Amino acid sequence: MNLKSTTHVNFRGDARAALEFYRDVFDGELTVITYGMMNAAQRPEEAEHIMWGQVTAASGFAIMAFDVPADRPYDKGVAPFFESVRGQSVQDVTPIWERLSAGATVLQELKPSPWAPAYGMLTDRFGLTWVVDVASEAGPTM
Repeated sequence: MNLKSTTHVNFRGDARAALEFYRDVFDGELTVITYGMMNAAQRPEEAEHIMWGQVTAASGFAIMAFDVPADRPYDKGVAPFFESVRGQSVQDVTPIWERLSAGATVLQELKPSPWAPAYGMLTDRFGLTWVVDVASEAGPTM
């Protein structure tokens, strides 16, 4: 059996903008289905909201998102998860870091750490916290 896990992020009205941003960051392909396309909008203003959306990239990156309808409770919480992007080299992750940094709050600059050739953490303009690092052949060292 072969399994793959993909992060699915919930928004309230920002899913399209977030997915478009991640498409650009990761040079991916965007696929969206709106509530209106499925005749499932409970309110007219939600017709263009995302019922299901996904970005996939040739690199293997994938993320899914949707807009929680107004008739359902929604609380994005405080740091409920981090999205991790790990590359094989600093050159692999630096362009991704630079693009994710647009409008972000940098929590840890991308730089060498005791456990990885490069490690950084930021919270993007949509409120998602990203860990970007480079896989270490030796594994973590403390």
